[in-house]
Amino acid sequence: MEITNVSEYQEIAKQKLPKMVYDYYASGAEDQWTLHENRFAFTKILFRPRILIDVSKIDMTTTLLGFKISMPIMIAPTAMQKMAHPEGEYATARAASAAGTIMTLSSWATSSVEEVASTGPGIRFFQLYVYKDRNVVAQLVRRAERAGFKAIALTVDTPRLGRREADIKNRFTLPPFLTLKNFEGLDLGKMDKADDSGLASYVAGQIDRSLSWKDVKWLQTITTLPILVKGVLTAEDARIAVEAGAAGIIVSNHGARQLDYVPATIMALEEVVKAAQGRVPVFLDGGVRRGTDVFKALALGASGIFIGRPVVFSLAAEGEAGVRKVLSMLREEFELTMALSGCRSLKEITRDHIVTEWDSPHPRPAPRL
Repeated sequence: MEITNVSEYQEIAKQKLPKMVYDYYASGAEDQWTLHENRFAFTKILFRPRILIDVSKIDMTTTLLGFKISMPIMIAPTAMQKMAHPEGEYATARAASAAGTIMTLSSWATSSVEEVASTGPGIRFFQLYVYKDRNVVAQLVRRAERAGFKAIALTVDTPRLGRREADIKNRFTLPPFLTLKNFEGLDLGKMDKADDSGLASYVAGQIDRSLSWKDVKWLQTITTLPILVKGVLTAEDARIAVEAGAAGIIVSNHGARQLDYVPATIMALEEVVKAAQGRVPVFLDGGVRRGTDVFKALALGASGIFIGRPVVFSLAAEGEAGVRKVLSMLREEFELTMALSGCRSLKEITRDHIVTEWDSPHPRPAPRL
């Protein structure tokens, strides 16, 4: 069957992967309301296309934190990619590089920062979880710097792991032939079997619940890399992030895997963008499956978007070729959306190109009698 859109990879991944692995990638927290909403909320935004504009040339390039990329579509950090495919993060890194975009490597990757760097050139960010042992954190950040990673995406929404009931039912744990490669030498690379989710137990034992804004400051003392704060959903926290020296904000609800009944990220985006007041770029993570979704996020003020699940599902289905295809399909759909909306460059995408369910209705002239 020919794949014609990103979402079709999910069913293929479901058929190919062991249930424990597929459920780990696919599921959300508790009732999974936010998981559904991350997608559904995009349907509440409609286009106001402008016509008769010369769209024979369309430029999707953008510069983020000083790095020029081919399109505002980047790869979010997703853990343990070798559960999806033997090449795991290597394949994802090569696909991102070929597409001229950014890959974010998870702290909990099944390939190390050095291994991913060895795949060749590419702009890469490193997602960081803060462990109780700060020496581990400092060491990890230094290794990412040395391996040529260009920014740190600090995950701030996980003092504890969300309740992912599929993982509890499946007694999720990292398959025995894999390790969390970045922690292998620190005796933190293995995940013990547990009475519920092995990952939840690992997080409870290792991740620092006391993480606070002062740690964002501390991180700036140990690295010169720009720090993106990943997991912001409110104007209040956006303002604090800017004050704390964040170089950017990623609006994220952790793929709806942490606190259920938080809004879809596309619903939270505009509030965060307004609070940031253009002082730092704001990115959207969560729910993007179409080029139309990318356009909607940019129209609401995002500088770019990150995709997560589409990467692991396409990786499971077709390895590196699958991830390349996801990036190229989203790119082509986004380019088409721009053309049909009358936008030739990203700066031409404005709030006026969309109307949302939460906008005040445009006053309509009274009908003639």
